[in-house]
Amino acid sequence: MNIKLLMPCLLISAIAWSQTSVSGYVYEDMNKNQEKESREKGIEGVAVSNGAQVVLTDKNGRYSLPVSENQTIFVIKPSGYMTPVNSNNLPQYYYHYKPKGSPSDFKYKGTLPTGELPKELNFALYRQKEDKNFDILVFGDPQPYTEKELDYFKRGIVNEVKNTKKNAVLGISLGDLVGDNLSLQKPYADVMKEIGLPWYNVMGNHDMNYDAKEDQFSDETFEANFGPANYSFNYGNVHFIILDDILYPDPRDGKGYWGGFRNDQLQFIENDLKLVDKNKLIVISFHIPLEHTNEDNFRNADRQKLFDFLSPFPNALLLSAHTHIQQQIFYGKKAGWNGAKDLHEYNVGTTCGDWYSGTPDEMGLPTSTMRDGTAKGYSFISFADNQYKVKYKTAGKPGDYQIKLYVPKVIPYPSKTSAKILANFFMGSKKDKVEYRIDNAEWKDMEYDETIDPNFALSVFKWDTTQNLFPGRRPSNPEMAKHIWIGGFTNKLELGKHKVEVRAMDMYGNQFSASEEFEVKEPVLIP
Repeated sequence: MNIKLLMPCLLISAIAWSQTSVSGYVYEDMNKNQEKESREKGIEGVAVSNGAQVVLTDKNGRYSLPVSENQTIFVIKPSGYMTPVNSNNLPQYYYHYKPKGSPSDFKYKGTLPTGELPKELNFALYRQKEDKNFDILVFGDPQPYTEKELDYFKRGIVNEVKNTKKNAVLGISLGDLVGDNLSLQKPYADVMKEIGLPWYNVMGNHDMNYDAKEDQFSDETFEANFGPANYSFNYGNVHFIILDDILYPDPRDGKGYWGGFRNDQLQFIENDLKLVDKNKLIVISFHIPLEHTNEDNFRNADRQKLFDFLSPFPNALLLSAHTHIQQQIFYGKKAGWNGAKDLHEYNVGTTCGDWYSGTPDEMGLPTSTMRDGTAKGYSFISFADNQYKVKYKTAGKPGDYQIKLYVPKVIPYPSKTSAKILANFFMGSKKDKVEYRIDNAEWKDMEYDETIDPNFALSVFKWDTTQNLFPGRRPSNPEMAKHIWIGGFTNKLELGKHKVEVRAMDMYGNQFSASEEFEVKEPVLIP
Protein backbone atom coordinates (compact mmCIF):
# COMPACT_ATOMS: atom_id res chain seq x y z
CA MET A 1 0.00 0.00 0.00
CA ASN A 2 1.24 3.51 -0.82
CA ILE A 3 1.63 5.23 2.57
CA LYS A 4 1.89 8.68 0.93
CA LEU A 5 -1.50 8.21 -0.72
CA LEU A 6 -3.02 6.93 2.50
CA MET A 7 -1.91 9.90 4.67
CA PRO A 8 -4.34 12.51 3.19
CA CYS A 9 -7.20 10.03 3.67
CA LEU A 10 -6.22 9.49 7.30
CA LEU A 11 -6.00 13.27 7.82
CA ILE A 12 -9.46 13.85 6.35
CA SER A 13 -10.83 11.00 8.45
CA ALA A 14 -9.31 12.47 11.62
CA ILE A 15 -10.79 15.89 10.89
CA ALA A 16 -14.20 14.39 10.20
CA TRP A 17 -13.99 12.43 13.46
CA SER A 18 -12.94 15.45 15.53
CA GLN A 19 -15.56 17.74 14.02
CA THR A 20 -19.30 17.43 14.24
CA SER A 21 -22.18 19.82 13.72
CA VAL A 22 -24.53 21.55 16.09
CA SER A 23 -27.95 22.92 15.31
CA GLY A 24 -30.95 24.37 17.05
CA TYR A 25 -33.12 27.45 17.28
CA VAL A 26 -32.86 31.03 18.45
CA TYR A 27 -36.33 31.73 19.78
CA GLU A 28 -38.39 34.26 21.71
CA ASP A 29 -38.80 32.80 25.18
CA MET A 30 -42.25 34.11 26.03
CA ASN A 31 -42.43 32.63 29.55
CA LYS A 32 -38.69 33.04 30.26
CA ASN A 33 -38.13 29.46 31.36
CA GLN A 34 -35.24 28.96 28.90
CA GLU A 35 -36.94 25.96 27.31
CA LYS A 36 -38.24 26.11 23.75
CA GLU A 37 -41.90 25.19 23.64
CA SER A 38 -44.01 24.48 20.56
CA ARG A 39 -45.82 27.81 20.75
CA GLU A 40 -42.57 29.80 20.97
CA LYS A 41 -41.42 30.94 17.54
CA GLY A 42 -37.89 31.11 16.23
CA ILE A 43 -36.34 34.46 15.30
CA GLU A 44 -35.04 34.95 11.76
CA GLY A 45 -31.74 36.61 10.89
CA VAL A 46 -29.96 36.22 14.25
CA ALA A 47 -26.21 35.54 14.11
CA VAL A 48 -24.77 32.47 15.84
CA SER A 49 -21.08 31.59 16.01
CA ASN A 50 -18.64 28.85 17.00
CA GLY A 51 -15.89 31.40 17.61
CA ALA A 52 -14.73 31.36 13.97
CA GLN A 53 -17.67 30.91 11.60
CA VAL A 54 -20.82 33.02 11.91
CA VAL A 55 -24.20 32.09 10.40
CA LEU A 56 -27.68 33.61 10.40
CA THR A 57 -30.81 31.79 11.49
CA ASP A 58 -33.33 30.94 8.76
CA LYS A 59 -36.96 32.03 8.62
CA ASN A 60 -37.81 29.50 11.35
CA GLY A 61 -34.99 30.66 13.61
CA ARG A 62 -32.91 27.57 12.93
CA TYR A 63 -29.10 27.52 12.57
CA SER A 64 -26.45 24.88 11.96
CA LEU A 65 -22.70 25.15 12.55
CA PRO A 66 -19.66 22.88 12.54
CA VAL A 67 -18.19 22.43 16.00
CA SER A 68 -15.00 20.93 17.38
CA GLU A 69 -13.96 20.06 20.90
CA ASN A 70 -13.18 23.08 23.10
CA GLN A 71 -15.22 25.49 20.98
CA THR A 72 -18.04 27.58 22.40
CA ILE A 73 -21.29 28.10 20.52
CA PHE A 74 -22.93 31.45 21.20
CA VAL A 75 -25.73 33.66 19.98
CA ILE A 76 -24.94 37.27 19.02
CA LYS A 77 -27.65 39.27 20.79
CA PRO A 78 -29.61 41.31 18.25
CA SER A 79 -30.92 44.79 19.00
CA GLY A 80 -34.35 44.74 20.62
CA TYR A 81 -33.71 41.50 22.48
CA MET A 82 -31.89 40.37 25.61
CA THR A 83 -30.38 37.06 26.64
CA PRO A 84 -31.04 35.57 30.06
CA VAL A 85 -28.69 36.63 32.86
CA ASN A 86 -27.62 34.56 35.84
CA SER A 87 -27.79 35.56 39.51
CA ASN A 88 -24.69 37.73 39.05
CA ASN A 89 -26.20 39.60 36.05
CA LEU A 90 -23.81 37.82 33.66
CA PRO A 91 -25.45 37.29 30.24
CA GLN A 92 -26.11 33.64 29.39
CA TYR A 93 -25.77 33.38 25.62
CA TYR A 94 -23.33 30.49 25.12
CA TYR A 95 -22.66 26.75 25.39
CA HIS A 96 -19.17 25.38 26.00
CA TYR A 97 -18.53 22.20 24.04
CA LYS A 98 -15.82 20.55 26.12
CA PRO A 99 -16.59 16.82 26.13
CA LYS A 100 -13.50 16.09 28.24
CA GLY A 101 -13.64 19.33 30.22
CA SER A 102 -10.79 21.75 30.84
CA PRO A 103 -7.28 20.38 31.49
CA SER A 104 -7.43 18.66 34.88
CA ASP A 105 -3.93 19.61 36.00
CA PHE A 106 -4.53 23.37 36.04
CA LYS A 107 -4.13 25.14 39.39
CA TYR A 108 -7.41 26.98 38.85
CA LYS A 109 -10.20 24.79 37.52
CA GLY A 110 -12.17 25.41 34.36
CA THR A 111 -15.19 23.71 32.81
CA LEU A 112 -16.28 20.23 33.85
CA PRO A 113 -16.76 17.63 31.06
CA THR A 114 -19.85 18.58 29.04
CA GLY A 115 -20.29 15.17 27.40
CA GLU A 116 -22.12 14.80 24.10
CA LEU A 117 -23.84 17.68 22.38
CA PRO A 118 -27.58 18.00 22.96
CA LYS A 119 -29.76 17.03 19.99
CA GLU A 120 -30.85 20.66 19.78
CA LEU A 121 -28.87 23.56 21.18
CA ASN A 122 -31.39 26.39 21.52
CA PHE A 123 -30.83 29.97 22.60
CA ALA A 124 -33.52 31.96 24.40
CA LEU A 125 -34.03 35.67 23.76
CA TYR A 126 -36.42 38.10 25.47
CA ARG A 127 -37.84 41.06 23.64
CA GLN A 128 -36.84 44.40 25.19
CA LYS A 129 -37.18 48.05 24.24
CA GLU A 130 -33.87 49.58 23.21
CA ASP A 131 -33.49 53.29 22.58
CA LYS A 132 -30.77 54.34 20.13
CA ASN A 133 -29.71 56.88 22.74
CA PHE A 134 -28.25 55.08 25.75
CA ASP A 135 -25.33 55.00 28.19
CA ILE A 136 -22.95 52.27 29.28
CA LEU A 137 -20.38 52.01 32.08
CA VAL A 138 -16.77 51.05 31.38
CA PHE A 139 -14.27 49.82 33.99
CA GLY A 140 -10.54 49.45 33.46
CA ASP A 141 -8.59 46.87 35.51
CA PRO A 142 -10.31 46.23 38.87
CA GLN A 143 -7.33 43.87 39.50
CA PRO A 144 -7.59 42.91 43.18
CA TYR A 145 -4.84 40.52 44.27
CA THR A 146 -6.42 39.84 47.66
CA GLU A 147 -9.82 39.85 49.34
CA LYS A 148 -8.80 43.10 51.03
CA GLU A 149 -8.21 44.76 47.67
CA LEU A 150 -11.52 43.38 46.41
CA ASP A 151 -13.11 45.15 49.38
CA TYR A 152 -11.33 48.39 48.35
CA PHE A 153 -12.84 47.96 44.88
CA LYS A 154 -16.29 47.34 46.30
CA ARG A 155 -16.24 50.32 48.68
CA GLY A 156 -14.39 52.72 46.39
CA ILE A 157 -16.04 51.99 43.04
CA VAL A 158 -19.04 49.65 43.14
CA ASN A 159 -20.81 51.32 46.07
CA GLU A 160 -20.52 54.67 44.28
CA VAL A 161 -21.56 53.35 40.86
CA LYS A 162 -24.79 51.96 42.33
CA ASN A 163 -25.82 55.59 42.84
CA THR A 164 -24.21 57.18 39.76
CA LYS A 165 -25.14 54.65 37.06
CA LYS A 166 -28.15 56.81 36.07
CA ASN A 167 -29.30 55.76 32.58
CA ALA A 168 -26.64 53.11 31.95
CA VAL A 169 -28.09 49.94 30.43
CA LEU A 170 -25.02 47.67 30.67
CA GLY A 171 -21.38 47.61 31.68
CA ILE A 172 -18.05 46.34 30.36
CA SER A 173 -14.89 45.55 32.36
CA LEU A 174 -11.79 45.72 30.16
CA GLY A 175 -9.79 42.86 31.64
CA ASP A 176 -7.62 42.15 34.65
CA LEU A 177 -10.77 41.48 36.58
CA VAL A 178 -8.48 40.01 39.24
CA GLY A 179 -4.74 39.89 39.81
CA ASP A 180 -3.52 36.35 39.01
CA ASN A 181 -5.50 34.77 41.86
CA LEU A 182 -8.30 33.30 39.75
CA SER A 183 -10.17 32.08 42.85
CA LEU A 184 -11.20 35.75 43.20
CA GLN A 185 -13.11 35.72 39.89
CA LYS A 186 -16.33 34.45 41.45
CA PRO A 187 -16.14 36.85 44.43
CA TYR A 188 -15.51 39.66 41.89
CA ALA A 189 -18.71 38.63 40.07
CA ASP A 190 -20.57 38.58 43.39
CA VAL A 191 -19.46 42.18 44.01
CA MET A 192 -20.35 43.32 40.50
CA LYS A 193 -23.92 42.01 40.66
CA GLU A 194 -24.70 44.78 43.16
CA ILE A 195 -24.52 47.32 40.32
CA GLY A 196 -27.68 45.72 38.96
CA LEU A 197 -26.81 45.84 35.23
CA PRO A 198 -26.01 43.15 32.66
CA TRP A 199 -22.21 43.04 32.71
CA TYR A 200 -19.82 41.92 29.97
CA ASN A 201 -16.20 41.03 30.71
CA VAL A 202 -12.94 41.15 28.75
CA MET A 203 -10.09 38.79 29.61
CA GLY A 204 -6.84 40.41 30.76
CA ASN A 205 -3.32 39.06 31.13
CA HIS A 206 -3.90 38.64 34.89
CA ASP A 207 -7.05 36.56 34.27
CA MET A 208 -5.18 33.77 32.45
CA ASN A 209 -4.34 30.19 33.34
CA TYR A 210 -0.55 30.32 33.44
CA ASP A 211 -0.47 26.48 33.34
CA ALA A 212 -1.57 26.61 29.69
CA LYS A 213 0.86 25.32 27.09
CA GLU A 214 -1.29 26.67 24.22
CA ASP A 215 -3.07 29.99 23.96
CA GLN A 216 -6.47 28.41 23.33
CA PHE A 217 -6.36 26.96 26.88
CA SER A 218 -5.19 30.12 28.67
CA ASP A 219 -8.76 31.27 29.30
CA GLU A 220 -10.25 28.06 30.78
CA THR A 221 -11.10 29.51 34.20
CA PHE A 222 -12.29 32.79 32.67
CA GLU A 223 -14.58 30.84 30.32
CA ALA A 224 -15.99 28.76 33.18
CA ASN A 225 -16.82 31.87 35.20
CA PHE A 226 -17.75 34.43 32.54
CA GLY A 227 -18.27 32.72 29.18
CA PRO A 228 -16.27 32.95 25.95
CA ALA A 229 -13.36 35.37 25.74
CA ASN A 230 -14.35 36.37 22.18
CA TYR A 231 -17.94 37.29 21.36
CA SER A 232 -20.20 40.11 20.21
CA PHE A 233 -23.63 41.61 20.78
CA ASN A 234 -25.83 44.49 19.62
CA TYR A 235 -27.63 47.24 21.47
CA GLY A 236 -29.47 50.08 19.71
CA ASN A 237 -27.43 51.00 16.64
CA VAL A 238 -24.14 49.82 18.16
CA HIS A 239 -22.36 46.53 17.50
CA PHE A 240 -20.05 45.53 20.38
CA ILE A 241 -17.18 43.08 19.91
CA ILE A 242 -15.26 41.69 22.90
CA LEU A 243 -11.81 40.18 22.22
CA ASP A 244 -9.02 38.45 24.10
CA ASP A 245 -5.93 40.12 22.57
CA ILE A 246 -3.33 38.27 24.66
CA LEU A 247 -1.25 35.49 23.13
CA TYR A 248 0.03 33.20 25.89
CA PRO A 249 2.56 31.70 25.92
CA ASP A 250 4.32 34.23 23.69
CA PRO A 251 4.76 32.42 20.34
CA ARG A 252 8.14 34.09 19.88
CA ASP A 253 9.88 32.37 22.79
CA GLY A 254 7.26 30.53 24.85
CA LYS A 255 7.70 32.95 27.75
CA GLY A 256 5.34 35.66 28.96
CA TYR A 257 2.66 37.05 26.64
CA TRP A 258 2.31 39.12 23.49
CA GLY A 259 -0.51 41.29 22.19
CA GLY A 260 -2.26 39.80 19.18
CA PHE A 261 -4.90 37.39 17.87
CA ARG A 262 -5.05 33.73 16.85
CA ASN A 263 -6.27 32.86 13.35
CA ASP A 264 -9.65 31.65 14.63
CA GLN A 265 -10.16 35.00 16.34
CA LEU A 266 -9.37 36.89 13.16
CA GLN A 267 -11.81 34.64 11.30
CA PHE A 268 -14.48 35.47 13.85
CA ILE A 269 -13.93 39.23 13.55
CA GLU A 270 -14.03 39.09 9.75
CA ASN A 271 -17.08 36.81 9.57
CA ASP A 272 -18.91 38.72 12.27
CA LEU A 273 -18.41 42.12 10.63
CA LYS A 274 -19.48 40.81 7.21
CA LEU A 275 -23.00 40.50 8.61
CA VAL A 276 -23.13 43.92 10.31
CA ASP A 277 -24.86 46.94 8.77
CA LYS A 278 -22.24 49.51 7.70
CA ASN A 279 -24.36 52.21 9.32
CA LYS A 280 -23.75 50.81 12.79
CA LEU A 281 -21.14 52.11 15.21
CA ILE A 282 -18.60 49.37 15.91
CA VAL A 283 -17.16 49.31 19.45
CA ILE A 284 -14.34 46.82 20.00
CA SER A 285 -13.17 46.13 23.55
CA PHE A 286 -9.92 44.37 24.44
CA HIS A 287 -7.27 44.60 27.14
CA ILE A 288 -3.86 45.47 25.66
CA PRO A 289 -3.87 48.70 23.62
CA LEU A 290 -2.90 48.48 19.95
CA GLU A 291 -0.51 51.42 20.02
CA HIS A 292 3.19 50.63 19.83
CA THR A 293 6.34 51.90 18.21
CA ASN A 294 7.62 48.38 17.51
CA GLU A 295 6.36 44.83 17.82
CA ASP A 296 7.44 44.31 21.43
CA ASN A 297 3.90 44.81 22.74
CA PHE A 298 1.55 43.95 19.87
CA ARG A 299 1.90 41.96 16.65
CA ASN A 300 1.76 44.37 13.70
CA ALA A 301 0.12 41.94 11.27
CA ASP A 302 -2.82 41.31 13.62
CA ARG A 303 -3.41 45.01 14.20
CA GLN A 304 -3.38 45.61 10.45
CA LYS A 305 -5.91 42.86 9.83
CA LEU A 306 -8.20 44.33 12.47
CA PHE A 307 -7.87 47.74 10.80
CA ASP A 308 -8.67 46.23 7.40
CA PHE A 309 -11.81 44.51 8.73
CA LEU A 310 -12.96 47.78 10.31
CA SER A 311 -12.14 50.13 7.42
CA PRO A 312 -15.55 49.84 5.64
CA PHE A 313 -17.26 51.21 8.77
CA PRO A 314 -17.29 55.02 9.01
CA ASN A 315 -17.99 54.92 12.75
CA ALA A 316 -15.78 52.89 15.09
CA LEU A 317 -14.33 53.12 18.60
CA LEU A 318 -11.67 50.99 20.29
CA LEU A 319 -11.57 50.50 24.09
CA SER A 320 -8.57 49.16 26.02
CA ALA A 321 -7.06 49.31 29.51
CA HIS A 322 -3.90 47.52 30.84
CA THR A 323 -1.55 50.52 31.12
CA HIS A 324 -2.86 52.05 34.38
CA ILE A 325 -2.72 55.45 32.75
CA GLN A 326 -5.35 57.21 30.62
CA GLN A 327 -4.81 58.36 27.06
CA GLN A 328 -6.55 59.13 23.78
CA ILE A 329 -4.91 57.39 20.81
CA PHE A 330 -5.66 58.19 17.17
CA TYR A 331 -4.67 56.04 14.19
CA GLY A 332 -4.27 57.44 10.69
CA LYS A 333 -2.72 56.32 7.41
CA LYS A 334 0.78 56.27 8.91
CA ALA A 335 -0.37 53.57 11.33
CA GLY A 336 -2.05 51.55 8.57
CA TRP A 337 -5.60 52.81 9.13
CA ASN A 338 -7.38 53.61 5.87
CA GLY A 339 -10.74 54.84 7.11
CA ALA A 340 -12.21 58.21 6.15
CA LYS A 341 -11.32 59.71 9.55
CA ASP A 342 -8.83 58.81 12.28
CA LEU A 343 -9.67 55.72 14.32
CA HIS A 344 -10.01 56.54 18.01
CA GLU A 345 -8.77 54.22 20.76
CA TYR A 346 -9.68 55.26 24.28
CA ASN A 347 -7.15 53.70 26.66
CA VAL A 348 -9.30 53.80 29.77
CA GLY A 349 -8.15 54.75 33.25
CA THR A 350 -8.37 52.03 35.89
CA THR A 351 -10.74 51.44 38.80
CA CYS A 352 -7.80 50.22 40.89
CA GLY A 353 -5.76 53.27 39.89
CA ASP A 354 -2.12 52.53 40.62
CA TRP A 355 -2.82 49.03 41.99
CA TYR A 356 -4.39 50.22 45.27
CA SER A 357 -1.26 52.13 46.30
CA GLY A 358 -0.73 55.33 48.27
CA THR A 359 -1.87 56.64 51.62
CA PRO A 360 -5.45 56.12 52.81
CA ASP A 361 -8.10 58.73 52.07
CA GLU A 362 -10.90 59.82 54.40
CA MET A 363 -12.73 56.53 53.73
CA GLY A 364 -9.68 54.44 54.56
CA LEU A 365 -9.17 53.57 50.89
CA PRO A 366 -5.81 53.85 49.10
CA THR A 367 -5.61 57.10 47.11
CA SER A 368 -4.17 55.08 44.22
CA THR A 369 -3.67 57.88 41.70
CA MET A 370 -2.42 56.54 38.37
CA ARG A 371 1.20 57.04 37.34
CA ASP A 372 0.26 59.83 34.91
CA GLY A 373 -1.60 61.75 37.61
CA THR A 374 -5.09 60.59 36.56
CA ALA A 375 -7.27 60.00 39.58
CA LYS A 376 -8.75 56.49 39.78
CA GLY A 377 -12.27 56.17 38.39
CA TYR A 378 -14.49 54.83 35.63
CA SER A 379 -16.14 56.00 32.43
CA PHE A 380 -19.57 56.59 30.95
CA ILE A 381 -20.05 56.31 27.21
CA SER A 382 -23.17 57.98 25.87
CA PHE A 383 -24.43 56.78 22.49
CA ALA A 384 -26.67 58.76 20.17
CA ASP A 385 -27.53 56.49 17.25
CA ASN A 386 -24.10 55.68 15.77
CA GLN A 387 -22.17 58.47 17.51
CA TYR A 388 -20.61 58.49 20.99
CA LYS A 389 -19.31 60.73 23.75
CA VAL A 390 -17.10 59.64 26.65
CA LYS A 391 -16.98 61.14 30.12
CA TYR A 392 -14.56 60.09 32.83
CA LYS A 393 -15.81 59.99 36.43
CA THR A 394 -13.24 60.33 39.21
CA ALA A 395 -14.19 58.09 42.13
CA GLY A 396 -15.26 60.07 45.17
CA LYS A 397 -15.30 63.43 43.35
CA PRO A 398 -18.06 65.51 41.71
CA GLY A 399 -18.81 64.73 38.06
CA ASP A 400 -17.23 67.98 36.85
CA TYR A 401 -13.84 67.18 38.47
CA GLN A 402 -11.82 66.72 35.27
CA ILE A 403 -8.70 68.85 35.78
CA LYS A 404 -6.00 68.67 38.46
CA LEU A 405 -3.86 71.82 38.75
CA TYR A 406 -0.35 72.25 39.99
CA VAL A 407 0.27 75.87 41.01
CA PRO A 408 3.22 76.96 43.19
CA LYS A 409 1.88 78.18 46.55
CA VAL A 410 4.12 81.23 46.52
CA ILE A 411 6.33 83.05 44.02
CA PRO A 412 8.70 85.99 44.64
CA TYR A 413 8.08 89.64 43.85
CA PRO A 414 8.65 90.83 41.18
CA SER A 415 6.99 87.78 39.65
CA LYS A 416 9.53 86.94 37.00
CA THR A 417 10.04 83.24 37.68
CA SER A 418 10.74 79.98 35.86
CA ALA A 419 8.02 78.26 37.92
CA LYS A 420 5.12 76.92 35.85
CA ILE A 421 1.41 76.27 36.14
CA LEU A 422 0.48 72.72 35.06
CA ALA A 423 -3.00 71.47 34.21
CA ASN A 424 -3.63 67.73 34.06
CA PHE A 425 -6.81 67.34 32.00
CA PHE A 426 -7.62 63.67 32.54
CA MET A 427 -9.59 63.12 29.30
CA GLY A 428 -7.44 65.40 27.17
CA SER A 429 -5.36 64.78 24.07
CA LYS A 430 -2.95 66.93 22.09
CA LYS A 431 -5.87 67.82 19.81
CA ASP A 432 -7.65 69.71 22.59
CA LYS A 433 -7.55 73.36 23.57
CA VAL A 434 -6.69 74.32 27.16
CA GLU A 435 -6.54 77.97 28.30
CA TYR A 436 -5.73 79.85 31.49
CA ARG A 437 -5.88 83.29 33.01
CA ILE A 438 -4.69 84.99 36.17
CA ASP A 439 -6.95 87.41 38.05
CA ASN A 440 -9.61 87.68 35.33
CA ALA A 441 -7.10 88.77 32.68
CA GLU A 442 -7.43 87.63 29.06
CA TRP A 443 -7.56 83.90 28.40
CA LYS A 444 -4.31 82.54 26.97
CA ASP A 445 -3.50 79.19 25.39
CA MET A 446 -1.57 76.75 27.52
CA GLU A 447 1.16 74.70 25.86
CA TYR A 448 0.69 70.93 25.48
CA ASP A 449 3.57 68.98 26.99
CA GLU A 450 4.14 65.29 27.67
CA THR A 451 5.73 65.37 31.09
CA ILE A 452 5.41 64.04 34.63
CA ASP A 453 2.50 65.14 36.78
CA PRO A 454 4.16 67.09 39.64
CA ASN A 455 1.40 66.34 42.14
CA PHE A 456 1.90 62.60 41.63
CA ALA A 457 5.69 62.99 41.76
CA LEU A 458 5.34 64.78 45.10
CA SER A 459 3.22 61.94 46.47
CA VAL A 460 6.01 59.50 45.57
CA PHE A 461 8.77 61.69 46.98
CA LYS A 462 6.81 61.91 50.24
CA TRP A 463 7.23 58.15 50.63
CA ASP A 464 10.93 58.29 49.76
CA THR A 465 11.76 61.07 52.25
CA THR A 466 9.74 59.97 55.27
CA GLN A 467 11.52 58.76 58.42
CA ASN A 468 8.63 56.42 59.25
CA LEU A 469 6.77 54.23 56.78
CA PHE A 470 3.22 55.26 55.92
CA PRO A 471 0.35 52.75 56.03
CA GLY A 472 -0.28 51.15 52.67
CA ARG A 473 2.08 50.76 49.72
CA ARG A 474 4.42 53.20 47.98
CA PRO A 475 3.01 54.47 44.66
CA SER A 476 4.72 53.39 41.47
CA ASN A 477 7.25 55.70 39.86
CA PRO A 478 5.77 58.52 37.74
CA GLU A 479 5.17 58.07 34.01
CA MET A 480 4.91 60.67 31.27
CA ALA A 481 1.33 61.95 31.02
CA LYS A 482 -0.33 62.45 27.64
CA HIS A 483 -2.73 65.14 28.87
CA ILE A 484 -0.76 67.96 30.53
CA TRP A 485 -0.66 71.64 29.58
CA ILE A 486 1.77 74.28 30.88
CA GLY A 487 1.54 78.03 31.37
CA GLY A 488 3.87 80.66 32.82
CA PHE A 489 3.44 83.62 35.19
CA THR A 490 3.31 87.24 34.06
CA ASN A 491 5.98 89.48 35.59
CA LYS A 492 3.44 92.18 36.45
CA LEU A 493 1.77 90.59 39.46
CA GLU A 494 1.46 92.68 42.61
CA LEU A 495 2.19 91.49 46.11
CA GLY A 496 -0.64 89.47 47.64
CA LYS A 497 -3.01 86.66 46.71
CA HIS A 498 -3.93 85.79 43.14
CA LYS A 499 -6.10 83.26 41.36
CA VAL A 500 -5.35 80.97 38.42
CA GLU A 501 -8.28 79.69 36.34
CA VAL A 502 -8.04 76.99 33.70
CA ARG A 503 -10.67 75.91 31.21
CA ALA A 504 -10.55 72.97 28.80
CA MET A 505 -12.83 71.70 26.08
CA ASP A 506 -12.83 68.01 25.26
CA MET A 507 -13.27 66.45 21.81
CA TYR A 508 -17.03 66.20 22.36
CA GLY A 509 -17.55 69.92 23.03
CA ASN A 510 -17.82 69.70 26.84
CA GLN A 511 -16.10 72.47 28.78
CA PHE A 512 -14.53 72.00 32.22
CA SER A 513 -12.73 74.35 34.58
CA ALA A 514 -10.55 74.42 37.68
CA SER A 515 -8.90 77.09 39.78
CA GLU A 516 -6.21 77.51 42.44
CA GLU A 517 -4.85 80.43 44.46
CA PHE A 518 -1.24 81.44 44.98
CA GLU A 519 0.58 84.33 46.64
CA VAL A 520 3.27 86.77 45.55
CA LYS A 521 5.65 87.64 48.41
CA GLU A 522 8.80 89.69 48.94
CA PRO A 523 11.81 87.44 48.43
CA VAL A 524 13.91 86.48 51.45
CA LEU A 525 17.47 87.61 50.81
CA ILE A 526 20.48 85.59 51.89
CA PRO A 527 22.32 87.65 54.55
